[in-house]
Amino acid sequence: MTADARPPGPPVRGVPRGLVIARAWERLSGVDALTGPTGTPLARTTKLVLDPLVIRPSARPHLAYAVLSDDAAEELEALIDEARSDLAATAAWFVALKRARRRAGITGGNPQDLYFQRAFELARHRGAPAHDADAVAAATLAEVHDGVRPGLAELRAHLSDPAVATQVSREIAEAWARAAAPAGPVVRDALRRLLDACATGAGTGDFAALVASRSGSAGAPPADLAGAARELGLTAKDLPSPPDPGSRATKTAMPPPFDRSLFERLFASFAAVADSGGDIGDVVHAEIQRTAGAWQLTEEESRVVLLAATEASAALGDPAGSTGSGVTPAAAESTPHAMTDAARRLRARWRREPFVHRALRLGESPTVAQGAREAFVRRLWARLHGRELRGDAILADEVWTLLDGALRSVILDRRGLVKASIGRDALEDAA
Repeated sequence: MTADARPPGPPVRGVPRGLVIARAWERLSGVDALTGPTGTPLARTTKLVLDPLVIRPSARPHLAYAVLSDDAAEELEALIDEARSDLAATAAWFVALKRARRRAGITGGNPQDLYFQRAFELARHRGAPAHDADAVAAATLAEVHDGVRPGLAELRAHLSDPAVATQVSREIAEAWARAAAPAGPVVRDALRRLLDACATGAGTGDFAALVASRSGSAGAPPADLAGAARELGLTAKDLPSPPDPGSRATKTAMPPPFDRSLFERLFASFAAVADSGGDIGDVVHAEIQRTAGAWQLTEEESRVVLLAATEASAALGDPAGSTGSGVTPAAAESTPHAMTDAARRLRARWRREPFVHRALRLGESPTVAQGAREAFVRRLWARLHGRELRGDAILADEVWTLLDGALRSVILDRRGLVKASIGRDALEDAA
């Protein structure tokens, strides 16, 4: 069992990882630009610089635990201490990059997200900024920002224009009024065969059949059936409603997919929008049409993948309750043949997680183990939406990669929550 997935329980003996990092950090000098008001590294400093570039827990997993042994704590402190010159140069380069940003009049994006790792790269290759720092910083910014259209600020300004907002609202109303329930049933046999074969790289013919029959559209939650989309985690409402144009968004408080404004939808996949090179008006128009379609996606391939995901993920359910398909965990265990191969694989992967295993063993359902299916569907929807914005085609042999990758992402998020909880408990015990 890895420590970042260790279930809640009695206090773990050792030194809190956050305390070790803070202790090492306070001995450094010249790192003010990377430091928060409490004197500890900024959250983004840890996320973007210390963890991936200095500590490298992927190569040193024993340094990733929320609570470290004395030997591991000593090793982690030594790594930060050895990187003191690189970190001081990183801070100096970050200041140079922000100065160049102001001169260039750039306002889009978070400077820490955009420049922290580039600053570290400059520090490793060039050392501290020298006489050519301004020219190097300007060239680096040109690489980072080259060709980014439409910009987030431009998109916000476009949708904030009263005339544009009025026209966009009218287009949304017209698109939703034209939307019709898809005709034809889901080809269930082909769907089951796809889910039984996709993990082994097969199922190409069945995927094509599902696309041709528009089964993905037919299997979307009906727009007029109360609670259908909410049960999948795609909305918090009984019935999804047409989106507003919008002009504000934050990734830390993003609504479910079907409850987002146009701006929030494009903001969530901003990298894809920025890379598209399309006209802002065209991008917005395409998004309006997408909101009125089945699954609020455009491509039938995307809709088939999402339908497959909802079928396969029904077995995740609530760890201490139902499986999400009306079958209790015990009954599901006794009738594994009722599940497709993809469903069994996803369910097994989820239940291998120690925090889920503990919930099952104790008959509990802690928050961190709840809502797996909904989180999985939301995460996959976001990835499919981003691919549509980029114009990336979805191939039959990618179905399992998309399903497995979305669940893995949810698991990593939940592990992070458990790890943070363990760290907080350890800090309280150490106080």
